Amino acid sequence: MFPQVTQLDLTGPAQVFARMPDTEVVYVWHRIEPVPTDAGFAMLPTAAFAGAGQADVLFVPGGKGSFDLFDDEVALGFVRTQAENARYVTSVCTGSFALGAAGLLTGRRATSHWGSLHLLAEFGAIPTSERVVRDGDVITGAGVSSGIDFALTLTAELFGDNVAKRIQLGIEYDPAPPFDAGSPARPDADPGEVARWIAGVDAARGPLVRRAAARLGR
Repeated sequence: MFPQVTQLDLTGPAQVFARMPDTEVVYVWHRIEPVPTDAGFAMLPTAAFAGAGQADVLFVPGGKGSFDLFDDEVALGFVRTQAENARYVTSVCTGSFALGAAGLLTGRRATSHWGSLHLLAEFGAIPTSERVVRDGDVITGAGVSSGIDFALTLTAELFGDNVAKRIQLGIEYDPAPPFDAGSPARPDADPGEVARWIAGVDAARGPLVRRAAARLGR
């Protein structure tokens, strides 16, 4: 976790992770002190980088703060080190950009929020517009709410379909949105809003991504 994390990127998967059998979920940052989210409240890490053990599953959520990680070599170093021995390296939304900045997505299919997805190519990734994308031991989820889909997919991978179905039932994950505007491809999505969003992302985040990619020699 990190300052200005998109809280649902973290809490959606966390609700699923917390119901996995025989699983310990550890929330890690530089220090054990409140970390502000993008939703006006803070969350408390349960371990600092220095005290965190090796994860079986490394998970990086997204949000504005994921781009601030580009200049945080301690955080990126932690991600790289964990990824070396993790069974799965995973992310949701723009958490995939932290994986990219750590050099973990070269030649890999990966996804992110639709507004930023195209910029993943700067890290040598293969941007893939799907809800959940798996490429070997790398599993990435698209934007924000897709974190629950990602976490259920991971649950099925680790514990089987029946466990994933039980968790889905237990959290009553039965989405029925009032509008069909949840992605640019949906009929109720406003093309003008899509274009404005992507233009804003390119202006605000494009230079950050290109500088981070240049550090990797890309």
